[in-house]
Amino acid sequence: MLRQYELVERVKSYDPDADEDLLNRAYVFSMKAHGSQLRASGDPYFSHPIEVAGILTDLKLDDETIATAILHDTIEDTVATPEQIERMFGANVARLVDGVTKLSRIEAQTESERAAENFRKFLLAMSDDIRVLLVKLADRLHNMRTLHHISNPDKRRRIARETMDIYAPLAERIGMYEFMNELQELAFRELEPEAYASIIKRQEQLRAGGGDMVARITSGLKLLLSREGIEAEVTGREKRPFSIWRKMQERHIAFEQLSDIMAFRVIVDDAEDCYRALGIIHRRWPMVPGRFKDFISTPKRNGYRSIHTTVIHSDQMRIEIQIRTQRMHRENEIGLAAHWAYKQGVNGTGSHYPWLSDLLEILEHGASPEELLEHAKLAMYQDTVFCFTPKGELIQLPRGSTPVDFAYAVHTDLGDTTVGAKVNGRVVPLRTRLQNGDQVEILRSKAQEPDTAWEAYVVTGKARSAIRRHVRHKERDQLIEMGLKLYDEIAARVTTPLSESAVDSALKRLKIADRESLFVALAQQTVTDEALLDALIPGTGEGKRAIKSKHQQSAISIKGLTPGMAFQLADCCHPIPGDRIVGLRRPGQGIEVHTIDCTTLERETEGEWLDLAWSPESDNAVARLQIIVVNEPGSLAKMTTILADHGANIVNIHLRHRDRSFHTFSVDVEVDNLAHLTNILAALRAAQGITSADRVKA
Repeated sequence: MLRQYELVERVKSYDPDADEDLLNRAYVFSMKAHGSQLRASGDPYFSHPIEVAGILTDLKLDDETIATAILHDTIEDTVATPEQIERMFGANVARLVDGVTKLSRIEAQTESERAAENFRKFLLAMSDDIRVLLVKLADRLHNMRTLHHISNPDKRRRIARETMDIYAPLAERIGMYEFMNELQELAFRELEPEAYASIIKRQEQLRAGGGDMVARITSGLKLLLSREGIEAEVTGREKRPFSIWRKMQERHIAFEQLSDIMAFRVIVDDAEDCYRALGIIHRRWPMVPGRFKDFISTPKRNGYRSIHTTVIHSDQMRIEIQIRTQRMHRENEIGLAAHWAYKQGVNGTGSHYPWLSDLLEILEHGASPEELLEHAKLAMYQDTVFCFTPKGELIQLPRGSTPVDFAYAVHTDLGDTTVGAKVNGRVVPLRTRLQNGDQVEILRSKAQEPDTAWEAYVVTGKARSAIRRHVRHKERDQLIEMGLKLYDEIAARVTTPLSESAVDSALKRLKIADRESLFVALAQQTVTDEALLDALIPGTGEGKRAIKSKHQQSAISIKGLTPGMAFQLADCCHPIPGDRIVGLRRPGQGIEVHTIDCTTLERETEGEWLDLAWSPESDNAVARLQIIVVNEPGSLAKMTTILADHGANIVNIHLRHRDRSFHTFSVDVEVDNLAHLTNILAALRAAQGITSADRVKA
């Protein structure tokens, strides 16, 4: 553990103007506050915050950040208060300590909910001052270094999993690769001990068989560059066990099949020498296609800059080589900390980090903590692709992103109104996966709104959150509309006219905030018809007398039913305009629309039925057909041609059965109404080569 004077000397060595008195006071205060507390290792608890501060001095951080590290556990683990911290150490340090302080355990049903809620609060603090994250990462790093002292294996695994899922990706996202690598390695050793031990053993066997191969290749690289007039610092290493294990998992191969388990780093004076060195290396050894990346011309979102290439060295062995300048190297290893100008008034806000801004936008729109945590993992884990707007602006997205993700990355309004996209001048489906270098033009319409189907293929948290937000709003609007009709019907049963005060009193009795919330509760059946009547006219028994039948007596006209929202067309019977339909209302759910003869209704015992009717303008629903065709050339083409000629759009087709004579297809088609479907079936049945065509309603 660092002594008091040693810690102060470390800070003064890189910041002669540091507030020595602040550091001394923080050291003494923390030591007294923690008193006789012990860690799982048996060491004084006070040693932990001092070690965290020591880690941050290696990053040359400012005196306020070092003081925060020393004090970061005092509020949670001692009797110290935030007011006391602010009075003794100033508002800045108090704000940082409050942001870093481990959050009190909240009441939650599951451990994942608690972790998600803590992450939400931590994210807010981090957005205010990114130094909160630096201290938190150093705190987690020291905890992981001493994880083996915890006797409970479940607790060790929980901490390691949280480190792998949250803290290592956070370190990567701000470019702190040294922290990221060590956090991943320590977590991997705890989570996969057998795999870790196996890889270590095989690395030792490889070393024994090949001698000091890393040293030989390092010397050869340095000599090659020196002959060409480039003075470079060349280092080499075997790849870390976690990196090797991840490649084995991704490629589904064994250790022996890995050909690139060594990596080398070439550090030169300037960017021009980076490209000269790259040319020299590629002339000497053949490059592996698809393994070259230039992060100098197009840096990663976290500011990472370097050239990566993989070449085939002697004996057909692949080696990875990274080429960068000394400044790039320092920035890449400690990321954000390399930019921290502790005496130059640099703003500590994290708002200029795009991934953090996206998460904050999701948070602002009311996402649940679990949803936020899901988006955080997506934002932090996935590799990046670089795409361009028509004006040449660079947009960075996670790998696997689609034009819809691109549109939302540019602006939420653009994403909401997307109707199509052009990639490199060619119109493509919205589910198309974007590739590096694609130029993307978004086609939009003011009449468009987010499509629920988009959620199946978008990958960015920002896009998924916007789609879900729209679904929630649309669902609520439809629930309100449905609930209003139910309310009007219930009110019509009451013989005495209802006054405004009677309705307000009923809301109070039901403990519902407003009328819209009441309509939603009626539609979802969290408030029953009987309960509402009793609340409107308490003690009269009106409610019991009014509920004469389980079935509603008045038909409800429905329009524009949207699957997945408040009104859902049942998948079992696929109702279409023209069918006689009935609504099934289950507690806590929206309305599910079935055909009147659906077999599902025969088994239903909990839900309440509603008589529904299609509005005259209702059209365009999906019907499911079973079509049997003769197994001969052209039969399938004939079937699809008939459907196309009759204006029926195929949304899904599935080969259910085949033999030497016949093929049976299940086909979902969009049709206008029952009459339209009847014409289609007649045409199919009359066609040569089609044995039968029937609608499937169960």
